[in-house]
This record gives sequence, structure tokens and C-alpha cells, in this order.
Amino acid sequence: MVVKVSMNGDKCRSKALKIAVSLVGVESASLKGDDKCQIEIVGVDVDPIKLTNRLRKGVGHTELLSVAEKKEEKKEEKKEEPKPPVVVAAQSVWPCNQPYIVYEPSYGCDQYYQQSGCSIM
Repeated sequence: MVVKVSMNGDKCRSKALKIAVSLVGVESASLKGDDKCQIEIVGVDVDPIKLTNRLRKGVGHTELLSVAEKKEEKKEEKKEEPKPPVVVAAQSVWPCNQPYIVYEPSYGCDQYYQQSGCSIM
């Protein structure tokens, strides 16, 4: 969709772009036109009335110029010849049916518990 907004300077342009991008569903927004007073907005399920109202409150006078669906380019499908299968050398792989065993290291903590008396003195 294309919206015409009365913008005086770069500050107003950046503010209008921030407002346009903040709406849910907007994918991109860009300046358009000779005097950079039009904003082109691309997105999915963007409410044009909500957009114009927010731009009017935030920046100033706003006109909705056009709303259209994005036309998808149809590409001709090329028929490719099937390629011969690629032979890959077998790699060693950890068997999936083997249990995963975690070994916990022993730090010899048992010797401190077997001493009698205080180990500090």
C-alpha cells in the first residue's frame, strides 16, 4: 500500500517510518516519490485505516493513495534430467541402539571422611 504523508524534514520522515513499521504484519516500509513524501508499505494483513490514523496522530496529514496485493512472479518450471545417484563412502556412526553411559570421575573424597579428628589442625 502507498500512503502520502505531509513531512517537513528528516525527523518527520524517520518518525513516520517508525510508526509504519511498528504495526503488526508490516514487513518493510520505504520512502517513495520525488519529494520523499510517500511511504510504500509491504506486509501481510496490515490494516490501512489503523495505519493512517496512527500516522495522522504522530506526524500530520495523511492520505491513503493505493492498496493492492503483491503480484507474485510466475516462473516457468524447467524440467531437469534426473542426476545419477552419488555414492558416499560409509562413515563410522555411533549405533543408536547402544546405551549412553556417563562416567563420573572419582576425586578421592572418601579419604577425608575416613580420617578421625579435625583435618585443619
